[in-house]
Amino acid sequence: MAKKKAARRKAHKRELIDTGRDKRYVRRDDQGQFKEVDEMGRSLSQDRRRKAKTVVKAGQGDRGDRRR
Repeated sequence: MAKKKAARRKAHKRELIDTGRDKRYVRRDDQGQFKEVDEMGRSLSQDRRRKAKTVVKAGQGDRGDRRR
């Protein structure tokens, strides 16, 4: 039997959620449920510390750097 290859899916955009106490970046799956959640302050501080090799589109800031 041939194994079925998993289809490559497009990365969903991150959206900013303000909970009132803190702000978080979330990425949703196809059903609209949270797939990935990151704290905004930590995410931005880590971005400043590292230079990424990958250039990514808008909304995908955690996966690489944006071209200026």
